[in-house]
Amino acid sequence: MPLSVHHRRPRRPLRLLLPWLVGALPVLCGLLIMYWQAERELQGRSEASAKQTATQIERILDNISAAARDLLPLAGLPCVEEKLALRDQVTRRAFVRSTNLVYRGELYCSSLFGPYSEPVHDSDYTQGTLWLMSGNSVTPGHALLVFRVTEGDRGAISTVDGDHLISALHLLDADVHPLLQIGSHWMDRDGNVKDGPLPVAEVAAAQVTSTRYPFSIHSGYAQGKVGELMRSEYPALFGLLVVLGAIAGVTCYWQLRRVTSPRAELQRAMEAQEFLPYFQPVVRRGDYRWAGVEVLMRWQHPRDGLVRPDLFIPYAEHSGQIVPMTRQLMQRTAELLAPHADTLDDGFHVGINITADHCQDLTLYDDCQAFLAAFPADKVVLTLELTERKLIVPSEVTHTLFSKLHELGVLIALDDFGTGQSSLAYLQQFKVDYLKIDQSFVAMIGGDALSLHILDSVIELSSKLGLGIVAEGVETEAQRDYLDRHNVDFQQGYLFARPMSAEAFIQALATQHPPLVVSH
Repeated sequence: MPLSVHHRRPRRPLRLLLPWLVGALPVLCGLLIMYWQAERELQGRSEASAKQTATQIERILDNISAAARDLLPLAGLPCVEEKLALRDQVTRRAFVRSTNLVYRGELYCSSLFGPYSEPVHDSDYTQGTLWLMSGNSVTPGHALLVFRVTEGDRGAISTVDGDHLISALHLLDADVHPLLQIGSHWMDRDGNVKDGPLPVAEVAAAQVTSTRYPFSIHSGYAQGKVGELMRSEYPALFGLLVVLGAIAGVTCYWQLRRVTSPRAELQRAMEAQEFLPYFQPVVRRGDYRWAGVEVLMRWQHPRDGLVRPDLFIPYAEHSGQIVPMTRQLMQRTAELLAPHADTLDDGFHVGINITADHCQDLTLYDDCQAFLAAFPADKVVLTLELTERKLIVPSEVTHTLFSKLHELGVLIALDDFGTGQSSLAYLQQFKVDYLKIDQSFVAMIGGDALSLHILDSVIELSSKLGLGIVAEGVETEAQRDYLDRHNVDFQQGYLFARPMSAEAFIQALATQHPPLVVSH
């Protein structure tokens, strides 16, 4: 916004700090999202590792359980006759380290020693099937997994060396920390078998329990893995976050300079009468003659030329200067049009935008009265168009003002109907005469059927409520004809005329004819 700063106000610490905070916000939010994504990725990796490890151990157990089940019918027979069969299973099956026969609670035959005697305790086996040992008399301190199958007094036992288990725990990501748990015993990837509480991974803890054998796999990562993953795999995203943060900070700084510009610039422009009325005609249905005009505010800045309203109106509303600016616009419009009132059709509509600030100020009634007094009676119909940039809060002042305006003959229209959150609420709270269909709805004409249903619903609503209707943003003949067929009272848009200066409007008004031939 072209506001020159004549007196620099002392900067408050918050205004100096705010751009840095705004710049840091996207970086921090992005880092949080990246952290969350990294945690999810690690969680997925951890679960996948646990599942694949569990699958491999089930494969090992399938191998040794098959050996035990094959030998079970031999349990109870003399060891001298069956030791070759035990050794045959060790030879033929890749993961079997040893096989044994059990009868009446005693291990009496081994593939390693032949006849042998050792008691078998049911309490050693999880669910009577698996026993994770830290070692035995043959290989003390070396992990061993035992599988047992029983049938009455008979039983068969097969074992797998801990090295196979260690290999299964080393299958995937080197940074993952998998653990094999069987009952109260568990083994880490180094082959250490321990008893007691199972350590829980600090990051991305996952557990997979076998549905076929009584064991589970626990996996996860050490503390700091999330940050390591972010540094190794997301450097480009981090760079983008820094760029976005810098852009946000600079933009905030620029916006603060605009927002904190002194009121003196707008006050100077009002005193210099730099705010000019521009006129965009509104045509009636049928003959498409100019039935009215919407008055738009433009700023003729001495340095920057013609300034669009969206660059200064929001600031004027924020600073509370929109009311005197609108008053000046109404006075200027009356001064320009009143001498040419004879070129206007009777009941010529003049639309002027007002905001929430106007609705809390009874002087608006005086402004409207003065505007109408500048024209012959019944020559001009003044229409105030409510905008939704700022919410209008119903109050006693508002209802009194609207009542007096209606008594004066001033009409109320809802501008850009359907695009704000309060349009329907305004219909309930205030007596409204016209709805102005926003150009986004008009643009739907020629689109899909669903879009047209929305536009038709707005038109139907206005008809049921007995309201007049004006369609904005008409740019094509197809849109014009569609609105005509649906009995839209007035149309406005580039198809008929663009906003023009007072001189151009007065000149065109004197010679205006129906601008378009109606096609059916």
